[in-house]
Amino acid sequence: MASSSSTYRSSSSSDGGNPTDSVVAVDDRKRKRMLSNRESARRSRMRKQKHVDDLTAQINQLSNDNRQILTSLTVTTQLYMKIQAENSILTAQMSELSTRLEALNEIVDLVTTTNDQIDDRTVGINCDGYYDEMMSGVNPWGGSVYSNQPIMANDMMNMY
Repeated sequence: MASSSSTYRSSSSSDGGNPTDSVVAVDDRKRKRMLSNRESARRSRMRKQKHVDDLTAQINQLSNDNRQILTSLTVTTQLYMKIQAENSILTAQMSELSTRLEALNEIVDLVTTTNDQIDDRTVGINCDGYYDEMMSGVNPWGGSVYSNQPIMANDMMNMY
C-alpha cells in the first residue's frame, strides 16, 4: 500500500496539481478502505456468531434426541427382559405339559390295551347278555357308576 500511495503522490505532483489535494484524496481512500474493512470484519464476526449460535442450537437438539433415544432404549430393554422372563416361564410350562401329555397317553394306551384284553376274555360270556348286566353298574376306571355321590359324615365323627 505504501508504494501505491507514493505512486499517487508522484503522479499528481507530476501533473502539476496541488499536492495537498492528492494527499487528501489518498487519505480519503485510506479512510474509506479502513471503513470498508471494519464493516467487512463486523459482517464476518456476525456470520461467525450466527454459525456458533446455529451449532449450539444443533448441539441442544441432538442432546435432546439422544436423551429420548436412551429413554426409549431403556424402556425397550425392560420390555424385552419382561417378555424373555414370560417366555422362559411358558417354555417351562410347555415342557411340563408335554411330559404330562405323554404320561396321559401312556395311561390311555394301557387302558385301551387292558380293555381289549378284557373283551377278548369275555367273548364267550357275552353271548347270553349276562356279562353286560353284571358290568352295567361298574365303571371301567374303577369303582361304581355312582361314585359321584357325596360322602356324608355321620354324627359319631363329630365327637372326636
